[in-house]
Amino acid sequence: MSSDGTPVDARPWPGLDVVGLRILVVGFGVSGYAVADQTMQRGASVIVVDAADTPRHRERARILEVFDVEVRLGAEHTLALPEDADVDLVVTSPGWRPDQPLLAQAAAAGIPVWSEVELARRMQAPDGPAWLGVTGTNGKTTVVTMLETILRAEGLRAVACGNVGLPVIEAALDPEGFDVLAVELSSFQLHWTQHVDCEAAAVLNITEDHLDWHGGLEAYARAKGKIFEGVRVACVFNTADDLTRRLVEDADVVEGARAVGVTLGAPGPSELGVVDDLLVDRAFVEDRRRQAAELGSLADLAHLGPHGAPPHVVFNALAAAALARAHGVSQAAVREGLRAFRSGSHRSEIVAVGTGIAFVDDSKATNPDAARASLLGMEHVVWIAGGDTKGADVDTLVAEVSGRLRGVVLIGSDDTPFREALERHAPAIPRVRVPAGDTEDPEGRSRLMREAVDAAAGLARDGDAVLLAPAAASIDQFTDYAERGDLFAAAARAATGTQDAEDTQEPDGPEGRA
Repeated sequence: MSSDGTPVDARPWPGLDVVGLRILVVGFGVSGYAVADQTMQRGASVIVVDAADTPRHRERARILEVFDVEVRLGAEHTLALPEDADVDLVVTSPGWRPDQPLLAQAAAAGIPVWSEVELARRMQAPDGPAWLGVTGTNGKTTVVTMLETILRAEGLRAVACGNVGLPVIEAALDPEGFDVLAVELSSFQLHWTQHVDCEAAAVLNITEDHLDWHGGLEAYARAKGKIFEGVRVACVFNTADDLTRRLVEDADVVEGARAVGVTLGAPGPSELGVVDDLLVDRAFVEDRRRQAAELGSLADLAHLGPHGAPPHVVFNALAAAALARAHGVSQAAVREGLRAFRSGSHRSEIVAVGTGIAFVDDSKATNPDAARASLLGMEHVVWIAGGDTKGADVDTLVAEVSGRLRGVVLIGSDDTPFREALERHAPAIPRVRVPAGDTEDPEGRSRLMREAVDAAAGLARDGDAVLLAPAAASIDQFTDYAERGDLFAAAARAATGTQDAEDTQEPDGPEGRA
């Protein structure tokens, strides 16, 4: 019960009033800080707990404590609910598993456990911004940032948020008010979310990822599919991925919501696809059987790869266009937005070129399927791979790309999955293992990446690419994928004597991945 005697789940929403609500925020990362800040401002009583007692956390704690938010740092505070305070609602950071002791205790006690996304959806005013949601194993960030660019080309106040950019709660409660939110949602966020209620949503693809967290592919896919719950206009799926279609079929949507397919082939009715070199919409037209709308051409995406946009980028553009069209965006704005879009950092970004070798940062390729997209876009590549595989199988990936490998440099605290796959499928390919060393301090992490880049450069030939596409998460050795990519870029520029990729001429070699 809340302080006014009303169960939290029974309070009217959207527009949930948190005045007097006693909220426990579990995890003090970006979303945890945002939840504490936004709910404190609206009259909630807030306690934050996190196992990590770091200088950054202590600095944030000092800011919030001025406004009577209590922050408790240290592992002992995350083992159980606080004994000295009643709790109406637990808001958890996305990476915390359901079997974490505090969360399990809260669930057993009947205390709601929500994600930041769930809280944001409930607190947003009824006339607040529309949500266009995106999830999938790969391509999420590219699609939401493409979507943001398209929406802005239409003249809408729009922002990419969620698993990228602003926390959802900050975007949903922004005092100036957005028209539309392009919301990227991870499987972790969706696991803890009961009501997404998007105007339109897309599941781009489902491949093995985070299986150790979810316990298997079925549970992982089920979490992804929650993004379709409550959709009002369109559920966008990948016609080449039957699992995404089944998630649409199983979803509880608002009556009248339609399934909209995205294909790289010629589209059928209620699909977007490619005809010759044109991006074509047969879903959001008056007569889907007889009409089609031209949204742009492959030439409008040519800037997204040295040899034009690779297929997965074209697919991402079509998915973003489908969501924008579901919101009523014009054909002209779709084309203008795609022309204006630029891919972000750590997504097949050429960071240095020297002696005929391109150094490409795709640190965002944190699973085998994402790495496959980069590797298959290159003819000859020295691959820097390794990290925390999260239970995913790398054997199929290695077998598929072995013919393109000039050499492999392995990082990661445990290289066993990669080493065994290479021994089976590419035993003759030169391989270098970079010792894990001490990566607790920044210099140790920097040294590791310098050694990896130097080893890769030694294996590369004129016209090759050195590609950081680890096919694994970074958490075993780096702060995050961004630090891993930044250190790679710095080492590549040092090795080639260049300052910045923008100061170099892009080679004729590798195609990029958004």
